[in-house]
Amino acid sequence: MKDGPFIAKSGPSAMGAYPHLNKVGDLLFISGMGPRSPINNEIPGGPVKDENGAPLNYDIKAQTHSVIKNIKLILEECGLGLENIVDILVFLVDMDRDFVEYNKIYEDYFSEILPARTTIGIDSLPSPIAIELKVVAKFH
Repeated sequence: MKDGPFIAKSGPSAMGAYPHLNKVGDLLFISGMGPRSPINNEIPGGPVKDENGAPLNYDIKAQTHSVIKNIKLILEECGLGLENIVDILVFLVDMDRDFVEYNKIYEDYFSEILPARTTIGIDSLPSPIAIELKVVAKFH
């Protein structure tokens, strides 16, 4: 795999002019990834708000599983897996509501790999999702 931007065939569609990842030397910088399905663009567990901005009841567990699955799909197209991840930046739109459940799911995937991690509470994301991950992985 050569240095530069990479768009995975199996990954979810981007919401702007950016690739799924950018390779620089032995590092892969994965763009902020949400839980939207690469198949139909739906949000597993439902959106956090409706078209008018009214809050909805969503499932953070489903969204967490989905965002990690999306990252795994992209890494697999590069011949890698979750075990290649060295750093994760997590954005949650409702830290108080979602941290405990998201953290349990996260632990299922990463308790043995133990990448560095930072979790930040934010007001919103570009689409009505509850979680986004920004990942750095090592290429082999």
